[in-house]
Amino acid sequence: MSFPSASDAPMAVPHPDTVEAMFHQIMHAVHKSHRDISELRQECAELRMANASLERQVREGLQYNFMYNSRNGTPGFMTPAPPSPQLRPKLSPFLNQSIPSITTSTPDSVYYRPSPLGDNTLTAFPFGNRDIPGFYVVIPAGGAGTRLWPLSREGHPKFLLDVTLKGRSLIQATWDRLLPLTSAARTTVVAGPAHVKSICEQLPDLLHNNIFCEPGPKDSMAAIGLAAAVLALRDPDAVIGSFAADHMISGDDAFLSAVAEAVEVARKDYLVTIGIAPSHPSTGFGYVRLGDKLGIKEAPNARLVSSFKEKPDARTAAQYIGTGAYRWNAGMFVTKATVLLDLLKEYKPELAEGLIKIAAVWDDDVQREAVLSEVWPTLEKIPIDNAVAEPAAAEGRVAVVPATFGWDDVGDFSSLADLLPAEANQPRILGDSHLVLTEQVAGGIVVPGSGRLIACLGVDDLVIVDMPDTLLVTTRARSQEVKRLVKRAREAGWKQLL
Repeated sequence: MSFPSASDAPMAVPHPDTVEAMFHQIMHAVHKSHRDISELRQECAELRMANASLERQVREGLQYNFMYNSRNGTPGFMTPAPPSPQLRPKLSPFLNQSIPSITTSTPDSVYYRPSPLGDNTLTAFPFGNRDIPGFYVVIPAGGAGTRLWPLSREGHPKFLLDVTLKGRSLIQATWDRLLPLTSAARTTVVAGPAHVKSICEQLPDLLHNNIFCEPGPKDSMAAIGLAAAVLALRDPDAVIGSFAADHMISGDDAFLSAVAEAVEVARKDYLVTIGIAPSHPSTGFGYVRLGDKLGIKEAPNARLVSSFKEKPDARTAAQYIGTGAYRWNAGMFVTKATVLLDLLKEYKPELAEGLIKIAAVWDDDVQREAVLSEVWPTLEKIPIDNAVAEPAAAEGRVAVVPATFGWDDVGDFSSLADLLPAEANQPRILGDSHLVLTEQVAGGIVVPGSGRLIACLGVDDLVIVDMPDTLLVTTRARSQEVKRLVKRAREAGWKQLL
């Protein structure tokens, strides 16, 4: 008896209706999965925003309690700073002219640990009259802000831009912030020739003889040293404070208190820096290690600087934060003009000699140009930290005032995004929000600067900067690397767009 082989057996063919039903079931399951994933993405984004909002409320509550408990009754602390007279908003030519005025938000993440050094609650400095006699402000306005290209350009750098949607550029905000401690007659700006006109337009109260035009960029030591040398001749007892034109600060009362305290320390012949309480282990900032308290009655929070630390890697930055003994180095320095020149003579004598030679003829227009063209190109290009702060700190001649105000150098598009408000499941928008359409987009920042509609679908944490002549697309994670594109563009012959 023989049996049919498997190959001889008839093949079972599924009924067409059964196949179609199975296919529909599979497709239904796929579509349902897509919907579920989309809903989960939206819920996650909403949870992130809700969590950030809750963190902000907690921080604001803590800040309020701190201000109420430690500053209540302190003259000047709760008094709004007087507005700067005759200053008018000047919108950036790169942004849409219909930018709304809205309030900025604070960064979402906080990793700061209380200091073990006993300075968790800083003593409020009791300055009643905000104006500090003999205090001169120096605002270095240099750099092109290449990490914010193409929003920031060489001819119109970030300090001339309104990046907070408040109708004030960064340099105008810096002027407004410092004016309560000084006056227009004692406020100076150091800038390059390409920016002098725009600065004068944005700061109409800036006196003509208080803008120091440097022929070319020589870094912060030459810029601040030039101002110090000129001001020392005008007022031998001058105390100067150097504050960058392109930084963001929140908490003006805490800032003014820290500066006022730094001035008191500077009168004791210290070079003084202001240390910012770090909000996260940043690898983009330098750090200051706190030393012993100075015990100065007029400056109860002041300490010696144990050392300056260069920008660390992520692991080292986390270790710094964990100790509570480190502060961010924001590049703010307060000192007597003569003390700074003495330090410069000691550590960089040739640079000091050149700056003093220029300052001697500064008020003579003819001689100034001749001496500048002769001496300025020979000056060493070096930051103030490397030139005098670090070697002086090693000898116990540098102090730090730990501060509690918020600070950001707006160094790239990622940090800029943290300063802008955002709705749930939406990117930050710098400009006209009607020009941006998004669907399932979280995080990121969009700059609609060309007037064109920008539509984004299903992309997170993108940086899109759409200018009339240039389009930049990157991610927030790589926003620090934008300066590499600027270098490539220059090498490729696109200098006119930089």
